[in-house]
Amino acid sequence: MTVGMTDQGAGLEGALRATLEGEVAFDDYSRHLFSRDASMYSIAPLGVVFPRHAEDVAAAVKAAGELGVPIVPRGAGTSLAGQTVGPGLVLDLSRHLNRILEIDPVARTAWVEAGVVQDQLNQAAAPHGLMFGPDTSTSNRATIGGMIGNNSAGSGSLTYGMTIDHVRALDVVLADGSRARFEPVDEAERERRAATDTLEGRIHRSLPELVTANEDVIRAGMPLFWRRACGYRLDRLLGSPFDLAKFVVGAEGTLVVVTRALVDLVPKPARTVYAVGHFTDTASAISATTDALSCGPHQVELMDRTILELSRQKIEYAELGNILVGDPGALLFVSFTGDDEAELIAGLDRLDALWRRGGHGYHTLRAVTPADQAALLKVRKSSLGLLMAAGEGTRRPLAFVEDTAVDPTQLADYTKRFKEILDEHQLEAGFYGHCSVGCLHIRPFVDLTDPGEVATMRAVAEAVRDLVAEYGGVNSSEHGDGLARSEFNRQVFGDPLYEVMREVKRLFDPGNVMNPGKIVDAPSMTENLRDRDALPPARPVTTTLEFEVLGGMRGAADRCMNIGACRKSGPGVMCPSYIATRNEEHSTRGRANALVKALSEADPHAALGGERLHEILDLCLMCKACKSECPMSVDMATLKAETLAHHHEIHGTPLRSRLFGSIRTLNRLGSAVAPLSNLPGRIGFLRRLAERAVGITTARPLPQFRRASLLRWFRGRPRAAGPAPLGTLTWLADSFTTFTEPHIGQAAIELLERAGWRVELAGGGCCGRSSLSKGLVDDAKKKASALVSSLAEHGEADAPIVGCEPSCLFMLRDEYAALLPGSAPQVADRVRQVEELLAEAIDAGRLTLRGDSWLAGRRVVFHGHCHQKAEVGTAATMALLRRIPGAEVVEIEAGCCGMAGSFGFESEHYETSMAVGGDRLFPALAVEPEDTIVAATGVSCRQQIFHGAGRSAWHPVELVRAALAAPTGDR
Repeated sequence: MTVGMTDQGAGLEGALRATLEGEVAFDDYSRHLFSRDASMYSIAPLGVVFPRHAEDVAAAVKAAGELGVPIVPRGAGTSLAGQTVGPGLVLDLSRHLNRILEIDPVARTAWVEAGVVQDQLNQAAAPHGLMFGPDTSTSNRATIGGMIGNNSAGSGSLTYGMTIDHVRALDVVLADGSRARFEPVDEAERERRAATDTLEGRIHRSLPELVTANEDVIRAGMPLFWRRACGYRLDRLLGSPFDLAKFVVGAEGTLVVVTRALVDLVPKPARTVYAVGHFTDTASAISATTDALSCGPHQVELMDRTILELSRQKIEYAELGNILVGDPGALLFVSFTGDDEAELIAGLDRLDALWRRGGHGYHTLRAVTPADQAALLKVRKSSLGLLMAAGEGTRRPLAFVEDTAVDPTQLADYTKRFKEILDEHQLEAGFYGHCSVGCLHIRPFVDLTDPGEVATMRAVAEAVRDLVAEYGGVNSSEHGDGLARSEFNRQVFGDPLYEVMREVKRLFDPGNVMNPGKIVDAPSMTENLRDRDALPPARPVTTTLEFEVLGGMRGAADRCMNIGACRKSGPGVMCPSYIATRNEEHSTRGRANALVKALSEADPHAALGGERLHEILDLCLMCKACKSECPMSVDMATLKAETLAHHHEIHGTPLRSRLFGSIRTLNRLGSAVAPLSNLPGRIGFLRRLAERAVGITTARPLPQFRRASLLRWFRGRPRAAGPAPLGTLTWLADSFTTFTEPHIGQAAIELLERAGWRVELAGGGCCGRSSLSKGLVDDAKKKASALVSSLAEHGEADAPIVGCEPSCLFMLRDEYAALLPGSAPQVADRVRQVEELLAEAIDAGRLTLRGDSWLAGRRVVFHGHCHQKAEVGTAATMALLRRIPGAEVVEIEAGCCGMAGSFGFESEHYETSMAVGGDRLFPALAVEPEDTIVAATGVSCRQQIFHGAGRSAWHPVELVRAALAAPTGDR
């Protein structure tokens, strides 16, 4: 930043802090976090504001405009062409402006603020049988304001069109900070508005004149193909009524800032059915599109082998492999929607017959029920993220030619020509997208740090631009111009129409402060590139954990491509602290970008110990959901542990961290002197003293130590001599259930022995989980090494290691690879879930569960532990519970419980912990009848459920043990 910009920034920051109710952030980390979106660009802004309401937006625009500072409106920051990065003041409209103000089910409309997420609106509209028509793949994080800015579409655009087709009115802030409502107006109303001596008046006065004078230019220059998200939509002003609301859709924040929108809602179809065609290659799939379109489908979507192979590498999408037939080179998803199931099935029949007659594909899978469709749709909606994960190092799949569109009847030939351009330049790419509307998402792999590949990228962009024009298509059909394509708009629209667009920009924005450099008067597409221009070479930094396979610690953090999946709402766990705060810096993306900045400093070790970075990472619950749910598998839990280690080395280790890191020792001592050790937790002044001294909240009850620990029970009971039928396994006696819930371990061991195993107890050491979570990495490494040595002495080399606490058991499978890269595999490969072994025993008849236990006829709702979900998923636990005769078993989709080990006990984190639990888990349990049984695998989850929902939760093995016994009535 120049000295002048520094002075300008200081003046603007002061003016904003004095005026706005929302937060203002001009620190280096905040600026870096908002320097990127999901595109290949990076530009550090001057500052960031988080407006609380429209008045804040107007005040910010006015203050910035008076100083000549550009305005960059931003929603979820998922723009793929660089629309939401720029050198001025970023307005984050997603954090506070996210209220649904009104839904009118009769008029089928909704008034929403710009930061409302699409799925949030759909959820609110669903009870009325309505939804927002455009269906983006990022619907769980894309904001309505961002969709208006881009004129987003999605897979259902064949039926519902684009965002522009669903906007009725907009409340906007103009370039001078004034506010206006844009809506369709008749000529009398337009003249009334035009009569005022304001910027709004000048727009209503001069824009119609500009359109009338250039009507021939507009008709001649606009691409004919309807599905376009490029340039200014002057064609929408030809005719009446005069509608500025629709005109500014797709303007990318270059004309106005949208604060509220009145949007149309459409009836939500009662049913959707899918035909999933299996093809040997992409060309064959695209050739089958015409026949599919003749059947009147809702959508026709393509997914190529690249996406399919990537999905097989992710636990979250493992179910897909069980559904597909053979090894398809491409899939074509064809959906039919409506209320008449027979009619929908008839559509599938017609399509199947056409494809058979035309020799298209080798198999057609029918997915009729939601259960049939779940795995298929999860992968389809995640295609972008999966493709992004395919990059290695600085060679990434980039969005610069990725949403061109042509008439679907020409798509096969167009795609063949497109592929020839890529082959000519020796670029590989994945293909997926919307065949029904001629739009394919094609992302070539490019290394932006290589000047030769940057030049190749530009050559390909120019060749594709010309190819699109040859086929009468559009250069962008849903993702907009941004920094990637705006440079080419003069060639796309021709000089006359481009000059009209420039006049539009000057009319709305005389000072050129509204997101300049987008749509018109843009820089070269090869300027401001993220990997080439933004970061200095990584400085060496010594780490205790192993990151070399990912290109060092910075490489591990810089895997993030900013697609914003960590900001999602709805199914999944990631990212619990962002869900609680709606603050970008508390998302995995925000934290990863902050770490990239720290690790790019001249002294990265010192930067890792910085307080601002520590503040950004502080609310990370280390749930590990990002490792599985982030398409790039950014492992923030491991990155945070390493960062905390550097912070402790510089600032010293807090007493509380040492205490929680020694939890096994504390629990063992507490168990040894129980019940006396439980008294301090019940004495108010002692709890308050603990809160003042070490920050352990008084709001949450402490666990109760049990004198009859699992270790004592195991040593004191008679055991059968000799070998067992199935051999010997090692039971991992974790630090928690061993001393506070020993009945769980007892139930599991009894079941395993009855199933034919001989159980040996590994109870002499801690796995190191608690130490690692507190950044005591050296201590965690010592504990891990000791446990590995101990486990190597138990049983045969391939004997299973089994446990019931996911956080400890999966430590051996996951984190040990970073702690002990040389010796970890010898134990990691032996880890088995107790649920797997018990289900196998039931199926083999070695365990027989009673049909007349007190569980028969009861509803069981299960909540899985975050580490379990991240490492292996919950399928084994659900399979075991479903083997209980007569029980109705349901897994609740409730994300993270919010407890996260010690996190929920820490005073400063208690409110966040409860907010995370209150997002989905507590409400899900609140609607369950009193006689519903709650099951949870994690000790932290059971603690949180008891405290936050007032329900006692069972470990699944307890329920299986109960099903072996005669009816007892209840727990």
